[in-house]
Amino acid sequence: MSNISSILKSIQTIMWQDTGLNGDAQRIEQLGWMLFLKIFSDKDKELELLDDNYTSPIPDLFHWVKAKGNWAGDDEGMTGDELLEFVDRQLFPALRNIDVSTGNRRALIVREVFEGNNNYMKSGINIRKVLNKLNEMDFNVAKDRHAFGELYESILKGLQSAGKSGEFYTPRAITSFITEMINPQLGEKILDPACGTGGYLTCAIEHLKLQANSVEERQSIGENIIGWEYKPLPYLLATTNLILHDMEVPNIRFGDALDQPLSNFTEKHRVNAILANPPFGGIVANNNENNFPQNFRTKESADLFLILMIHLLKQGGRAGIVLPDGSLTGDGVKQRVRQKLLEDCNLHTIIRLPNSVFQPYATVATNLLFFTKGTSAGSVPATKEVWYYEHKLPEGQKAYNKTKPIQAKEFDPIKTWWTDRKESDIAWKVPIQTIIDRNYDLDIKNPTKQEETYEYNSVELMDLLHTSFDKSNSLLNQLKNAVK
Repeated sequence: MSNISSILKSIQTIMWQDTGLNGDAQRIEQLGWMLFLKIFSDKDKELELLDDNYTSPIPDLFHWVKAKGNWAGDDEGMTGDELLEFVDRQLFPALRNIDVSTGNRRALIVREVFEGNNNYMKSGINIRKVLNKLNEMDFNVAKDRHAFGELYESILKGLQSAGKSGEFYTPRAITSFITEMINPQLGEKILDPACGTGGYLTCAIEHLKLQANSVEERQSIGENIIGWEYKPLPYLLATTNLILHDMEVPNIRFGDALDQPLSNFTEKHRVNAILANPPFGGIVANNNENNFPQNFRTKESADLFLILMIHLLKQGGRAGIVLPDGSLTGDGVKQRVRQKLLEDCNLHTIIRLPNSVFQPYATVATNLLFFTKGTSAGSVPATKEVWYYEHKLPEGQKAYNKTKPIQAKEFDPIKTWWTDRKESDIAWKVPIQTIIDRNYDLDIKNPTKQEETYEYNSVELMDLLHTSFDKSNSLLNQLKNAVK
């Protein structure tokens, strides 16, 4: 681990010195495509040894290391302007236009990764230095791959403070807890329709690996773990993430989950479990709200994703998702979405999280919702009562932040309570009739809790204002683009 860690630190130092890279998101994207190509090429070498009929979809000239090319694998190979021109003028155009006519899924992954990402580095010498550092790792060696897999999580975590890209990373403590509570089983289809960098998918993979006792069972995991992602950078990072977790051909679709009519998703598309942190606070693009029934049309992405996820679950299917407070309350479409959830599913648990879990990307309060799709008789809701649990900050801590994020061990008391539920000063249950009387408002505060006030200092107030202005500008730009 220490050697892999030092290699990664060296790469980061080299990238800091390159004038073409500006900010964490660009550095992560740059490292992302280089890592992807190295990992993909190492896997190709392994597949060629195992199967005489296997042919890499990457032409020899552009393969990481091949007799005809070897542009990356030879530490003494091309560098400087020659290398920079090769990457920009030959490598990227070739891989963006790779032949996918045969239906080769590995070829399609390569094309989609390179279509949406870029080379930002301006120094061919620095590119050579990074390539040489990556050559010190062999991703066909299990020790190297697993060691790097652990460090990869820290790379992804860096996205949380990388401006707009922060939306694609969910803290590991949350993905692990939701996965454990949903408890996916071998043979079940597991979906994340907004998979970001693949956090839920990799948690599900590791959860299922513990159940697998044969090669066939391990192979079935790759077929049944499904992700959708519509932005190029997280798609690249998620694909790499799954390859690091031994998924030879990650089953991730590059595209917007909301871009087709809801009626297009039929029984064959339905899944046993959904683990997700759907995008919230955003405005739906390309008039995709028109893909939904009239009474559910809204520009709020979180509400449309909730309708989509209810639709995609099989009868008896389970879901564990993140939703902001804004989705628990509100009139009009929001009310109808919540009514749909309560009538079609048994919403049995809501874990209320402190509002700093997703800082600095988002400061809104969020919740973990757990529900099972079930049949309702006429107008009788499938939900009979909803249990609430208030997750509190660790004692003495005022908020989560970059240096003090939410920890997995904080969920241990909730796991204990989960199987033996009792009301307390942090847990309470609400019968469905009370919720109906509230016009399906689910934003129900802890009845035993006194309203707390927190006085912000001037620096915190300035940060909040800055975040608010940034969000306002972002929403205005989205609205402007939507009406063009």
